[in-house]
Amino acid sequence: MKATTPAFLSYAFRPFFLLNGCFAVLAVSLWVMSLHGSVQLSLTPLWHSHEMLIGFAMAAVAGFSLTAVANWTGRPPIQGSPLAVLVSSWLLGRLAMLLYSGLPAELVFLLDMLFPILLFVLLGREIIGGRSKRNYPLVAIMFIVMVLNILYHAGVNQWLPATERLAIYLLIHSILLLVAIVAGRITPAFTGNWLRQQGETDLPVNNDRVTSLALASTVLVGLAASFFPTHIITAYLAFAAALVHGFRLSRWKAFSTLSNPLLFVLHAAYAWLPIGYFLLGCSVFGWVFSSTAALHALTMGAIGSIVLAVTTRVALGHTGRPLKAARATVVAYWLLLLAVLTRVLGPLAAGNYLLIVDLSALGWVAAFAIFTWVYWPVLTRPKTAK
Repeated sequence: MKATTPAFLSYAFRPFFLLNGCFAVLAVSLWVMSLHGSVQLSLTPLWHSHEMLIGFAMAAVAGFSLTAVANWTGRPPIQGSPLAVLVSSWLLGRLAMLLYSGLPAELVFLLDMLFPILLFVLLGREIIGGRSKRNYPLVAIMFIVMVLNILYHAGVNQWLPATERLAIYLLIHSILLLVAIVAGRITPAFTGNWLRQQGETDLPVNNDRVTSLALASTVLVGLAASFFPTHIITAYLAFAAALVHGFRLSRWKAFSTLSNPLLFVLHAAYAWLPIGYFLLGCSVFGWVFSSTAALHALTMGAIGSIVLAVTTRVALGHTGRPLKAARATVVAYWLLLLAVLTRVLGPLAAGNYLLIVDLSALGWVAAFAIFTWVYWPVLTRPKTAK
């Protein structure tokens, strides 16, 4: 790191993880207040969904991938001015989407596109320039995310009418594919390393064939659920994806990590993939669960939980701190779990919709507020000496 580079801009995980924690609190709070009419916001259609994907999820992706790419390629990390420009593009996009009604549609589109375009260019430059062929699929997914964000704005602005909802669903499943790839690498790897340190010889298994099946099933069910959400084929593909992801997870020795919350939460987060796909299959047949329940199991559950799990661990590891979850961090894990369960299972109690949303949002906001509070000094201060 150059002497003139502030610690906060030394690695991408620092600004993106911290700002993402703040954004998770602010965006959901504003959305819930708008539902109650407490604040008057003229937002784009599906604003909440878009911002939880392009704003929240992709900020975490940027922080993780641009930090990890230095290890993948042996190239210097993205830091200093280039990182500041990328972070600024993310901030401008969030502000433009919030001020949608007061700005020209073309300007909102351009400002919101800055971040995905720059992220695609920077990550692509590092991965392709470093010839990290294993990670070429990540560049392809970034390109797809960029195109889908264009499709979202095309629908919202009536350039291609009624495409915004399709764009959102395809974005969800594109990010779930990223979850399946990244979590599928780090969860068994981190678990195996820790078990070796404990002297264990029964280690996680991560078979290439199972991995290929899991990723293929994620793609197929994502396309089917986006284009044919009520077709019986979608149900069968969803059940197949649930089985494959469940089998994949079962080989990673999850229960051996119960004494290590930083590790176990990775397994718990991944478990929302098979759960979500199972609920998706049930929803197509009309068995107990609605499509909304399945959607939130996959978004709040799989995406939201893996973001919290990865950010809490990566931030400690890359700042030289012990890999041990603070008590408050464990509380955040539980609060997020309760928030997801409330959103997924709450409608079964036939309760008031807004009350269910409020309780779920409260758990989400509290979890990420705790993360922001605990990790603010971790992410803003220089790396500790070992």
